[in-house]
Amino acid sequence: MIQRFYEVMFIVRPDVADEDVDKLIAALTQTVTNGGGAVRSAEKWGKRKLAYTVRKFNDGNYVLLTVDADGTLIAELERRLRVSEPVIKFITVRMDEEEKRLAKVRAIRATKKKVSAMPVAPPPAAAETPAAPAPTTAPAAPEPAPAVATTETTTQASA
Repeated sequence: MIQRFYEVMFIVRPDVADEDVDKLIAALTQTVTNGGGAVRSAEKWGKRKLAYTVRKFNDGNYVLLTVDADGTLIAELERRLRVSEPVIKFITVRMDEEEKRLAKVRAIRATKKKVSAMPVAPPPAAAETPAAPAPTTAPAAPEPAPAVATTETTTQASA
């Protein structure tokens, strides 16, 4: 069994007493520990307004569980949340993949900051370096131009 890191957010009806919410959290924690998982934390965020009406409720008590568990245990936890009458909405997010994605984004941003920071620091040296190649590039460009002009005068002379 592979233990993964999950966040389980669920919303409990606003008319449920705090003691009943604590009992629900304890029951879900017990389910996780009996299944071989571990609960990192259980946070009660309190009553908040919902973005939209859910089962005729405009408010809800938010609870966040952070859990180390395998997929079958999370499926059982979601089943219990689904059949639990006080729970009006829930979502489970696998955070180990999310943390990996965020680490990748941070690494990309760090390399971009390094690249953008380097040209900012040495512009005086960078300005001197292109000045030297510019004269060598300038004579190279005029040489083909006279060759084209010579061809045109030759064509006009023969016409």
